[in-house]
Amino acid sequence: MEIVEILGRSQQGITKPFICRAEDGLVYFVKGPGGGARSLICEWIAGQLGRMLGLPIAPFVIVEIPQELLTFAMRNDLSELGTGKAFGSRKMAVVELSASHVDYVPEETRRDVLAFDWWVRNGDRTLGEAGGNPNLFWDVESDGLVVLDHNQAFDREFSAEAFAATHAFRDQFGTISGDWILQQEYRSRFENVMTAWQSICDTVPPDWWFVDVERTVPTDFNLDETHQMLLRCLADGFWSLR
Repeated sequence: MEIVEILGRSQQGITKPFICRAEDGLVYFVKGPGGGARSLICEWIAGQLGRMLGLPIAPFVIVEIPQELLTFAMRNDLSELGTGKAFGSRKMAVVELSASHVDYVPEETRRDVLAFDWWVRNGDRTLGEAGGNPNLFWDVESDGLVVLDHNQAFDREFSAEAFAATHAFRDQFGTISGDWILQQEYRSRFENVMTAWQSICDTVPPDWWFVDVERTVPTDFNLDETHQMLLRCLADGFWSLR
């Protein structure tokens, strides 16, 4: 699906995605090749895994940014968008979730989001009384949670202690880590999703595996390493902070 208009740029998040209209008439937050290949791969693979688990992730697609669009756009930051295949997350009528509204999210949903982030090593969902960067929103139309942003997933420097102390839904960590039956349920769900691992990886656009347009320098995203990281869910002590 092709992007036909660049409307602006979000001021939220580290990547500050561009706000674009696609040929389907809908508006998307778009993260392009200019933001880094690894970031796009993480968004796509983690998003697919989360969607298969049933998380309320905002609808997302791969979009095409034509060179002609950038040629005529009147912006000086378009190198940060780039051209070619990009990640598009549909813009929705949402407000950012605050600490005072966490309890409005059903406990099961909070637990699922936390378990998923623990599994994919996504520490980029912090929230406390003083604020944070939860990448969680409330859909004012459907009155429900919306989950966004997985570009920091599969973090090699992931800190279990920091995750348990700062995650927006950290109240559920003790519930899971202290309940063997819940742990087995999540293990089964994760294992079931992993059966689609290869098919998910096969849908990553070929250009994203390289940091240059000539496809000579590969990205540092390691599929085998990431696969083994996810398979940790099958090991004893998966929920241990040590």
